[in-house]
Amino acid sequence: MTEDKAPSSYYEKVDAKKTWSGLPVKDFYGPSDTGAVDYPKDLGHPGDYPYTRGIHRDMFRGRYWTLREVCGYGTPEETNERLKYLIDQGAGGVNVIPDVPSIAGIDSDHPRAADDVGVQGVSLCTPEDMERLMADVPMDRISMSLIISSTQTPVTLAQYLALAEKRGHKPADLSGTTQNDAIHCRYAGFAISSPIDLALKTAVDVIEYCTLNMPRWYPINVNLYDLREQGLSAPQEVAFGFSMALLYIQGALERGLDIDAFAPRFAFYCSAHIDIFEEIAKLRAARRIWARLMKERFGAKSEKSLQFKFGVHTAGCSLVPQQPINNAIRVAYQAMAAVLAGVQSLHCCSYDEPIALPTEDSVRLALRTQQILAYETGVARVADPLGGSYYVESLTEQMERNILEIMDRIDSVGGMKKALETGWIDARFEEAALEYQREVESGQRVIVGLNRFQMDEAGHAPAHQVSPESSQRQIVRVRDFKERRDEKQVKAALAALKSRAEVSEKENLIEDMIRAAHASATLNEVLGTLRVVMGETYDPFNVLSHPFF
Repeated sequence: MTEDKAPSSYYEKVDAKKTWSGLPVKDFYGPSDTGAVDYPKDLGHPGDYPYTRGIHRDMFRGRYWTLREVCGYGTPEETNERLKYLIDQGAGGVNVIPDVPSIAGIDSDHPRAADDVGVQGVSLCTPEDMERLMADVPMDRISMSLIISSTQTPVTLAQYLALAEKRGHKPADLSGTTQNDAIHCRYAGFAISSPIDLALKTAVDVIEYCTLNMPRWYPINVNLYDLREQGLSAPQEVAFGFSMALLYIQGALERGLDIDAFAPRFAFYCSAHIDIFEEIAKLRAARRIWARLMKERFGAKSEKSLQFKFGVHTAGCSLVPQQPINNAIRVAYQAMAAVLAGVQSLHCCSYDEPIALPTEDSVRLALRTQQILAYETGVARVADPLGGSYYVESLTEQMERNILEIMDRIDSVGGMKKALETGWIDARFEEAALEYQREVESGQRVIVGLNRFQMDEAGHAPAHQVSPESSQRQIVRVRDFKERRDEKQVKAALAALKSRAEVSEKENLIEDMIRAAHASATLNEVLGTLRVVMGETYDPFNVLSHPFF
């Protein structure tokens, strides 16, 4: 068998004439492939407009990217222990992800929540949950990334701010990020809880409040990553994400905010997939496009408004359960692409993520992957080390053209909001996902261990388990919390929130939500009150009715 395979393996050659996203590639590149590139206009030095080569002149010599790892499972106490472990292991910032019921905007004791409490993230529905999550964590000395994209965002941020206030911290003392991209949640399994108008309302409230009160906080981190996870190509990832971002910008401008007041704190959350040069070109092109959009369309004048600031999450969809240790190699290559592209913060997937939530060991390996990149490999020594490469510059040009063509197509169907409402965007997701799957099943897209180089024993990884007892304990605790509180205070706080929301969709509700958190209102109660005002059912699943109105 081995002898039969040897000749074919020896003579095997690369037969791909295009990138994984379908961009054609030549056998080699030379000066003629970059002849149209105007260095000052299209590239510039790192730190200079249009920031193709990076947003800082010295890049990582000035400061390493933030090393982040996602954290969130079980009860708030369990996640709190993991948070402190990551901080002790050298993480420069922490990413907390809530569980599915929280993202859907329902409490742990909801009839539909039981099987999902704490399974894929931490349960966060009461102000006490936030207190337990942040126990012994210095809120004024860490960079906290709350990976909450859904309409849950303003409620959870309000609970975080209420806790900070109890500890004597002002909003201006806090640094971190809320993802706050509720529109994209329609394509991450939460369409039922993310009506378009409600998604825009909650997102813009957070942007406005943080712009006026939290100068160290990034109020939005537009989630291109989850879009890519659904099967989109690299150009589609950026084009769809930017078109969604423009909706939030327009909403903020309609509130009377100046573009240079909030655009400097706009951030993006991107994917780094397995095609190294394509990913580098994608992120370089994104910097150039964003700078020109901000300057030419919106008249932004601040340099920081023009700079595309992004974090990267290595591509979870590229990982497979077969031979899982191979995923560690995939993640390392993807992380290297992100660093070579000039990332601001980086999260590496754990190799066991296709199987279960990461174990402590796999999370540590993911963090060590970043640390080896930073301290051993030398890839961080020079800003944009691939700048000037005939291939990379040509691919960046191609990527830019493709992204802009897709954005123009979205504009031609009436803009992103209309494209969402008519289902045009949904159709593009379905087409892209189907094409990706066809490539895998046909073997055109080789995935080692899955459709080539399989093993009878595919290997295994120890799986992290969230105990049913942990989930049940959280459900009981939420019920107990509701029984212990002063219901008159809760009702009064929710009534005040309802009255403010009824004035106008442009009324900012964050302060009212902070007061509701102090009064012990829960996630479902606060968000449900807003849903009712905006013509939706109190409960996204239409199982429960409002407990107070």
